[in-house]
Amino acid sequence: MELCSMSVVRGLLDKYGLAPKKGFGQNFLVNAAIPERIAACSREFAPGDRPSGVLEIGPGVGALTQYLAREYDRVVCVEIDRGLIPLLGEALAEYGNVTVVEADFMELDLPAFIGERFGDLIEAGGSVSVCANLPYYITTPVIMKLVEGFPANEPLPFAAFTVMVQLEVARRLAAPAGSADYGSISASLALRCRTEKLFDVAPGNFLPAPKVSSAVVGIVPHGGIREVYPDAPADPEALLRFGTRVGDMIGLAFGQRRKTLVNALSGQYPKEKTAEALRSCGLREDIRGEKLSAEDFCHLADLLGR
Repeated sequence: MELCSMSVVRGLLDKYGLAPKKGFGQNFLVNAAIPERIAACSREFAPGDRPSGVLEIGPGVGALTQYLAREYDRVVCVEIDRGLIPLLGEALAEYGNVTVVEADFMELDLPAFIGERFGDLIEAGGSVSVCANLPYYITTPVIMKLVEGFPANEPLPFAAFTVMVQLEVARRLAAPAGSADYGSISASLALRCRTEKLFDVAPGNFLPAPKVSSAVVGIVPHGGIREVYPDAPADPEALLRFGTRVGDMIGLAFGQRRKTLVNALSGQYPKEKTAEALRSCGLREDIRGEKLSAEDFCHLADLLGR
């Protein structure tokens, strides 16, 4: 079944009495070249010589799912819209390696879910990836759940996240420190991942067409905080506390981004102590958080935690 054909998508929706729901941010892909390319990019991030699985968040009518099923050994989809479950059962019937789970991804116990659905594959040395055409309204919460849903003192259990998001969000996710698009999510992601924008997607590739352009982003977990800042604690419990301190500092810095860092952190740390720590980091006392890299935040948190 050609799940990227506009006529097929309309026919399936009509058959099941459905329509794209604004509340779920549903925009269905109707150009096969896009999901095919997303699936191929996703698979390129995963080791090629091992069993492979992928978690798809929000499969919609299965346009991306069908290509993931051709690239991966196992595909597990999480779909919040109950009305789409029978439609997906019909649309994906030919793919025996696909499982559709009706659930709200944001309500999942993610470590337990990954263990239940992919534990055997991981134990066999396989890899698990994440792929999604994310609704714009929930992009940041989903990505941060994927990253922060696992302790900061452990490596993330994913080969990569390959996600389609609003173009503006894609720029923020991959923004370097000091750039106009750099923000809290940029710094938080950089603590545990490397992020790059892969390609843009025009509105005409969707049904209905959104008002803004999209982009596909590759987010690849690295060695974690100790890769970013080698002087971070080696002890697992101390590293967990350190990660929390860094995350809190990033939140304070960008929650009041017009303030200097000395003032933004003044509720937690004495101003003179912060100023002294900034000088020790080789940074100006009047610097704002948007100028600090993930490594800078780690260094500052280390000094202020002593």
